[in-house]
Amino acid sequence: MWHAADGHAIRRIDWPEPPAGVSPRGHMLFMAGRGDAYEKYLESFEHWRLAGWQVSAADWRGQGGSGRLGVADAGHIDDFGIWVADLAALWADWADGRQGPLVLLGHSMGGHLALRAALERVLEPRPAALVLSAPMLDIFPEHLPLFAKRLVADAMARLGDPGRAAWKMSEKPGSKPSSRQWLLTHDSDRYADEHFWREARPELKLGPGSWGWLAAATRSTRALFAPGALESVDVPVMIVATAVDKLVSPAAIRVAVRRLPDAELLEFGAEANHEILREVDPVRDKALAAIDDFLARRTTNGE
Repeated sequence: MWHAADGHAIRRIDWPEPPAGVSPRGHMLFMAGRGDAYEKYLESFEHWRLAGWQVSAADWRGQGGSGRLGVADAGHIDDFGIWVADLAALWADWADGRQGPLVLLGHSMGGHLALRAALERVLEPRPAALVLSAPMLDIFPEHLPLFAKRLVADAMARLGDPGRAAWKMSEKPGSKPSSRQWLLTHDSDRYADEHFWREARPELKLGPGSWGWLAAATRSTRALFAPGALESVDVPVMIVATAVDKLVSPAAIRVAVRRLPDAELLEFGAEANHEILREVDPVRDKALAAIDDFLARRTTNGE
């Protein structure tokens, strides 16, 4: 456990060091998405370990093994700024004394928060690069303007306990548990792996997002896309995404890539769903190869 400034316990892990004979590349900190826990990404951590990276990860405050903030099992936060502050403090402690390039990786909501921390320049020392997997740069529905989504979420949060669930089940409003896998991955074995961890460690289970979370997400998205915000990011960014994502906005990702000063995008089509790092091998292998190539070109051992 790592403890935030207010004493909240945050669960973190340091994956084993690269094997003997593999040249060290640097250090990675991985932050997962809404409702996730880092167990889902152990396979990717091992890939990067064998490539020479020392990998660490943590669960966000209020999910995974880092406690709960909402009503029942709802995923809640009052302000994404709380998570950004946690990330900044964790990054500073984690980076202390580490040699070589330091890379921050985030999936989905974790990608949103990593990008926001970069544009707010609260990450010291400066990361050598950011890698974002299907970052949550806006929520659905895409056709509804952000200000309208913000007004609805704010109103619903004020009408009752903001920590109550905003929808009934699964990953998005209106979806059924039986269709959940097809929002996430085509790979049945990797999907079953998540079920294994939730059965083995019931404390990792988390339900829908709260109305407070939705309201906070719209406010944070507005901050990301404020004039000049994305243009101020001074870190190379690699994004892997899919054009058919039904959980995060592909259109918002494309806009961000155009506005970021130094960004690369690998966009899949119908062959990939939201969890690209947990997809079938042809998709996952292509994504990992692109990330490896980006890091080889954009980070130098000893920076």
